[in-house]
Amino acid sequence: MFCQECQKRPATVHFTQIINNKKTELHLCSECARKHQELAFTFNFEPTFSINKFFAGLMDSPLFQVQPVSSPECPNCLVNLRRFAETGRFGCSRCYRSFGDSLTPLFRRVQGTTQHTGKVPKRAGGKLTVKREIEKLKAELHQAVQEEAYEKAAELRDRIRALEDKLQ
Repeated sequence: MFCQECQKRPATVHFTQIINNKKTELHLCSECARKHQELAFTFNFEPTFSINKFFAGLMDSPLFQVQPVSSPECPNCLVNLRRFAETGRFGCSRCYRSFGDSLTPLFRRVQGTTQHTGKVPKRAGGKLTVKREIEKLKAELHQAVQEEAYEKAAELRDRIRALEDKLQ
């Protein structure tokens, strides 16, 4: 996608504004975006956004409270949760294990879940998408059997079989 203003360079700055269910998008290259910094204010965009401010704001919520005095440290790199709140970065990969229980509410709030599933490209992920659909339908089937909704269970069983046939 090229810049909507100069039509020469790739768009690297993307503004999206939704007001009263009306979506407005603007795609600019970095040079045109610098020339039109007033657009950032038109689009209610804070140009000084940083990930550490984002995490610090989330960590100040009632769902995630870190006590500065008793903040544990990672045994490998000695980073503590207060430092993470200030910088938005961990020191090493062990930090995730060290602070796992404390981070669960933060991840749930940011991502909506604590389990990462990732994205699958539509062109390359056909089989994976079908497998995930089958897993989802099997969970629904199990729930339908538990609720003794046998008609729904039969429909789900048939859909699962059709998808499994499609895989082969």
